[in-house]
Amino acid sequence: MQSKQKKEISFISKVRVRFVETDPLGIVWHGNYIQYFEDGREAFGRHHNIAYLNQKDFGYATPIVKSSSEHKLPLRYGDVATIKTIYVDSRAAKMIFRYEIYNQDDLLVCTGETVQVFVDQIGQGDLSLAIPEFFKKWKQKVGLIDE
Repeated sequence: MQSKQKKEISFISKVRVRFVETDPLGIVWHGNYIQYFEDGREAFGRHHNIAYLNQKDFGYATPIVKSSSEHKLPLRYGDVATIKTIYVDSRAAKMIFRYEIYNQDDLLVCTGETVQVFVDQIGQGDLSLAIPEFFKKWKQKVGLIDE
């Protein structure tokens, strides 16, 4: 029996390291990588039509409930970093993203992951245990589930 290979839904964006993001040695402070993950996630969302504003239009917010990062090499002030944001499909009502951040020499400097859940913005802010209909339709559109 042949296994079905999963489709990768990803987007690549770039960010220039700003002075304010660095420590006195000119190295990016570790907490700022979470900001780069968000930059990548927002670029992914705009490109794939699943941005935060799209979610809000359907009455949902997607707060982060888990984040992790692993630092391999430093980024420095003035570097141009490439952020690869990869959607990880799940059967649960959540969005999982993995990140790979590369420096201008294409060396991997950081990896990470975030997990977001769906919260109803119209009612009491309740956690959605079922996948919202708009998200099912998005997954169908990008070829992750059959119509």
